[in-house]
Amino acid sequence: MFKEKSFNVLIFCIIVTVSAAVLQYLNPGISIFDGGLITAVLLTIFLKKDIYTKLFGGISAGLIILSSFYLHENMDRQQVITQHAFSLMIVLMTAIFVLYVKKLYRSIEAEQMQVNALFEHATEGIILTDDKGKIILLNPAASTLFEYEKDELLGKSIEMLIPGRFHAKHTQYREGFYQHPSNRTMGHGRDLFARKKDGREFPVEVSLSYYRQKNSFFVIAFLVDITQRKQVEKELLDRKTELERITQDISRLNAELESKVEQRTLILREALQELEHSQAELSEALNKEKELNEIKSRFVSMASHEFRTPLSTVLSSAALLSRYTQSEDQDKRDKHIKRIKDSVKHLNDLLGDFLSLGKLEEGRIQAEMAPFQVKEFLDEVVEEMRPLAKPGQEIHCDCPGAETFISDKRLLKNILINLLSNASKFSSEGAGIWLQVRHSAGEGLILSVRDEGIGISVEDQQHLFSTFFRGANAMNIEGTGLGLHIVKRYAELLGGSLHLESQLNKGTTITVDVPEGVVA
Repeated sequence: MFKEKSFNVLIFCIIVTVSAAVLQYLNPGISIFDGGLITAVLLTIFLKKDIYTKLFGGISAGLIILSSFYLHENMDRQQVITQHAFSLMIVLMTAIFVLYVKKLYRSIEAEQMQVNALFEHATEGIILTDDKGKIILLNPAASTLFEYEKDELLGKSIEMLIPGRFHAKHTQYREGFYQHPSNRTMGHGRDLFARKKDGREFPVEVSLSYYRQKNSFFVIAFLVDITQRKQVEKELLDRKTELERITQDISRLNAELESKVEQRTLILREALQELEHSQAELSEALNKEKELNEIKSRFVSMASHEFRTPLSTVLSSAALLSRYTQSEDQDKRDKHIKRIKDSVKHLNDLLGDFLSLGKLEEGRIQAEMAPFQVKEFLDEVVEEMRPLAKPGQEIHCDCPGAETFISDKRLLKNILINLLSNASKFSSEGAGIWLQVRHSAGEGLILSVRDEGIGISVEDQQHLFSTFFRGANAMNIEGTGLGLHIVKRYAELLGGSLHLESQLNKGTTITVDVPEGVVA
């Protein structure tokens, strides 16, 4: 039936396309016939395969382009091209729209099939009831569990599946659940029973969930037959009782021997605990020593590179400055003076990172909450960062929402300076940097810094907040590997959190979520 409908639509699309082409040829001065081609492309939304949309879209585009070459008595060449160019644009946009709708429909259809498969093939019984306790849906597992046909249960009260002696209490429980709904697992602390079609009772475990749709309330029950589990529990209980009886008999016969064994066991247990404690302390000390050695190794490797390079630059530039004594050598002197200043700034940044890390480790940095104007604060940070950005880089700042926020402005500024510096450092000249801040009155502050830089690999992202760690693709770029670690520590001092998203060669986005503080 579906294939027949698709064939009819295909024939209709062909007829519409041919008719529009003929009318267009016979009346070249009337562009309204392009609408027929657009209609044919739009109708391919009812054809499952994308090839038909692409085919009719291509044919329609070709016919419109061809029609622009027909002779038009009342229109000049520019008017013809303009008129048919608009039609061509509409055809292409229609084809793209149809392809998008088809893709969206296929996605929804696949999700529906997955949900249906999950419901139909679930091994647990699933029953859906309304706010009156009427069964409106159940899966095959539930039908098998209660030995009813599906149609025998639809529209019936859920109490139909519960032993008669529990009806009154179950009605009260059900009404209580409707008044205070929540997702819960039932059966803990008491035994639940269900009833099959032939009246046989069996123990069950029930989990309840709920949802609301428009003005209606629905409850989902997940049921598992635990008959075998109860049998195993009973057997275990019987065996436990028998074992307790045997143990009591042995205890009466061997009281004196047990006392001595307990004393020796106590001594042995204390010795074992002491040994385990000593092993734990030794293992902890070894781990700390290993971690310290790794940090020292990374620090020595980083410092030998990061300090040697700017110091070498300062030394070579200072030596070269002594050679330029003439006034016409001022440009060369300025060049080397700039190199010396940049190197000294880099060394100052390195020392600043080490000092910040040291203060954090010693607990000397504390958050001091105070209100401040968010817009003024961001403008101040952006203005301070613009001279430090690479040539052509521009910082775009977006700050909608409330104006005042309570937090430690100093720590927030250090966080933003660090993130913006990284965005500039790891991006090329002329690249954009985006600072976006979202803040509503009474809620937290969300700061997001996005760049179009070199990005971070998935393998490196899990180590990125460790001390002295640097990504594999950033080894040739100056830095200590402490920046993000310090940012994370600052965010934690403010009670916030960090989230990082990055792709190699596409850029990085770091989001800091800071809750609003309270003025002491």
